[in-house]
Amino acid sequence: MGMWTSLDAMWEMPAEKRIFGAVLLFSWTVYLWETFLAQRQRRIYKTTTHVPPELGQIMDSETFEKSRLYQLDKSTFSFWSGLYSEVEGTLILLFGGIPYLWRLSGRFCGYAGFGSEYEITQSLVFLLLATLFSALTGLPWSLYNTFVIEEKHGFNQQTLGFFMKDAIKKFIVTQCILLPVSSLLLYIIKIGGDYFFIYAWLFTLVVSLVLVTIYADYIAPLFDKFTPLPEGKLKEEIEVMAKSIDFPLTKVYVVEGSKRSSHSNAYFYGFFKNKRIVLFDTLLEEYSVLNKDIQEDSGMEPHSGEEGDNEEIKAKVKNKKQGCKNEEVLAVLGHELGHWKLGHTVKNIIISQMNSFLCFFLFAVLIGRKELFAAFGFYDSQPTLIGLLIIFQFIFSPYNEVLSFCLTVLSRRFEFQADAFAKKLGKAKDLYSALIKLNKDNLGFPVSDWLFSMWHYSHPPLLERLQALKNTKQD
Repeated sequence: MGMWTSLDAMWEMPAEKRIFGAVLLFSWTVYLWETFLAQRQRRIYKTTTHVPPELGQIMDSETFEKSRLYQLDKSTFSFWSGLYSEVEGTLILLFGGIPYLWRLSGRFCGYAGFGSEYEITQSLVFLLLATLFSALTGLPWSLYNTFVIEEKHGFNQQTLGFFMKDAIKKFIVTQCILLPVSSLLLYIIKIGGDYFFIYAWLFTLVVSLVLVTIYADYIAPLFDKFTPLPEGKLKEEIEVMAKSIDFPLTKVYVVEGSKRSSHSNAYFYGFFKNKRIVLFDTLLEEYSVLNKDIQEDSGMEPHSGEEGDNEEIKAKVKNKKQGCKNEEVLAVLGHELGHWKLGHTVKNIIISQMNSFLCFFLFAVLIGRKELFAAFGFYDSQPTLIGLLIIFQFIFSPYNEVLSFCLTVLSRRFEFQADAFAKKLGKAKDLYSALIKLNKDNLGFPVSDWLFSMWHYSHPPLLERLQALKNTKQD
């Protein structure tokens, strides 16, 4: 009876109070669901202390224990940072942080001689202050993650100076993109008339295509060093493989990812006939800084020391060696190019743009509702930027959660298909060993709770991928 009474009371509240209550309730529901899933996975990290029999051939007990402890540390960090983030977001809403920051932005504009009619100027000041607040409150967490957790488990390669310079650079580059794009978007919404949502969507489509095009050539090099892959066997084999599937490859780069982390990766980018492949130096056995360090530390010369000592050093190096052999790198690229050949990239862009169009359309429907603004403390004015924030971030949050889950399921399906494509290219054996090595290098924990992995994993669990490759693995 009590529950029905409280529900009735809620429905008798003004619309803005109901909206605000629903937003907070949903936010905490998602947070508790995520925490429940994380606790299930954490239990697996705690209780799976020995390598399960089916993983005996894949992982040695030392690596298994290292990855278990790494993932435990990460899950503890994730719990506290997630709790902080949820509490911070709730307090900002409860104490009117958004209208306060909007008024503060107006005050700054006033000092500079801009009145309340300069809404776009005030919106840009608001964005600058909001992103600055976010960067400053996120900084201690980021520092702890990099210099405590990643450092402890041997992944961090950054100095504090490099980290801070990087963070400042990221902030400045973000503002250089965010502020002009936002001002143009707000201007289009203002002058677009009844069909502004079509123009706003087209504008964001063009911006995203431009950013994808210029990112690797002009933005990424501000943070990392890109060098063309030198002529040699690996480059030739990459070019041959690209040609065999009609991939219009123009350049292959190696990025110096080892300056910040020893995690590894590979990706391709570019439109139409201008595709480039980027390999992290940590992915390539012969480029990995870690391997060079080990070799120097062990003083590995063909004739140094006793035979027995030599064997021990070789075993150590073999165990610690990072990255993949050329054949394995080709298999990983076979998988990545599979995403292109099978149209996964185009499908993802289409889904993303359909979603973007739908969101702008619904925004156009909802932007006139004054109770949405009143729910978040805006009683006298309805600024467009605040409308975007409220509708996209808060009102759409249930839809965003469902969409995110569907995209995770689709992503896993795409990963299996890309593995199968690499298998068709005759790379199953090499991809099999590459996946094991990459899992080991990145200290991935190969045992997962079914519910946690179903909700979170954009890639299928390692064992499932290996099983699918094994079914028709070449000898």
